[in-house]
Amino acid sequence: MLTVKQLPDLHGKKVYVRVDFNVPHKGEVISDDNRIRAAIPTIKALLEKGARVVLMSHLGKVDWKKLKKGEKTQEDIDGQMKKNNLCIAVEPLKKHISDAMGADVNVAFCPENRGEALKAAVEALKDGEILLVQNTRYQPGEEKNDPELAKEWASLVDAFVMDAFGSAHRAHASTVGVPEILKAEGKPVFLGFLMIKEVENLTRCVEVKAEDRPYVAILGGLKVSDKIKVIDALIDKCDYIIIGGAMSYTFKKARGEEIGSSFLDAASLDYAKECLKKAGDKIVLPVDSVITDSFEPVEGRKIEIAKAIPEGFEGVDIGPESEKLFASVIAKAKMVFWNGPMGVFEQEEFQSGTKAVCEAIKDLEGKAFTVCGGGDSASAIKQFGYKENFSHVSTGGGASLEMIENDGHLPGVDVLR
Repeated sequence: MLTVKQLPDLHGKKVYVRVDFNVPHKGEVISDDNRIRAAIPTIKALLEKGARVVLMSHLGKVDWKKLKKGEKTQEDIDGQMKKNNLCIAVEPLKKHISDAMGADVNVAFCPENRGEALKAAVEALKDGEILLVQNTRYQPGEEKNDPELAKEWASLVDAFVMDAFGSAHRAHASTVGVPEILKAEGKPVFLGFLMIKEVENLTRCVEVKAEDRPYVAILGGLKVSDKIKVIDALIDKCDYIIIGGAMSYTFKKARGEEIGSSFLDAASLDYAKECLKKAGDKIVLPVDSVITDSFEPVEGRKIEIAKAIPEGFEGVDIGPESEKLFASVIAKAKMVFWNGPMGVFEQEEFQSGTKAVCEAIKDLEGKAFTVCGGGDSASAIKQFGYKENFSHVSTGGGASLEMIENDGHLPGVDVLR
């Protein structure tokens, strides 16, 4: 694959850069712009080569099914998105991009993402300038990889750079359709710096070398069904799979243990039984749990430590014995892949298990290759101050899991090969 390290001179050339600026927001207030700053090295490299940069990203979701027939106007979309804090106009991102790039770089915004207004805005760009284009998901054809939409976007530019790892597992018009067309026309498509880092580090977790063993995977989350494919892939690749979080209770139930009112993914119970049979000692489950009689932080709720969970109580974190057990397994590792917290880390009383895993991984610094696979676990390590203790922290939770599941393949990566 071509990368931005191999960029030719781009003076006079318009370059479409698919970025992942799907940042945390409340209304139009951006609470964390790390994803924007992560894309700056790629954008700067393009500008240094004289490119005219066209940035496209989504921000949130549009539920087209909920929009009544005949009412899919921009005003309807904006109204629904603001009401539900889902998908908004990307214009507020312009200030964050400008701040990160510096005052000497001109950043414009186009409120339309299709049609003559967009075409005119792209044509008006000069060398070394940036155009931020309206939310890609304001087009219903984006998520369907509509060929006409992709053709229109591709017609505006001379090259494509993919730097949106968090969207690389989606075969959308902006991630797959555009580069397919440009490649067919003999125009260059490149991986950005962020994508290079993600692909190189996660490929190491897929193509496991002898020096990276023992390889320990740590999985959390709610439903077993959400992680069946990744569990199947990791059983073949890993030496140990530690399972915590709510999904561990389905496995404990499959092993005949009492889980009280803890979350049970009943549809995956048979799978969990077969998985335990197939994996044997590879799978490591909690031996005790922090339990409570109220998930909500109400006054007078009971919080206890237990091995067998009685009715009326639910597990919300791993217990102290489990913390020691998990730490002893992690201590053996030469490589770790972690996706999913060990408990309800959003509540202070149930953070201990996730922090214990962070500490165990911190102790591996300089001795093992450690990857946090994005999502809630990335939020947790940032919140608790452990981000710098990992070899790599992925910017895409879903994408990192799918890369593991699919043996290193993602639609938004494979299209660039």
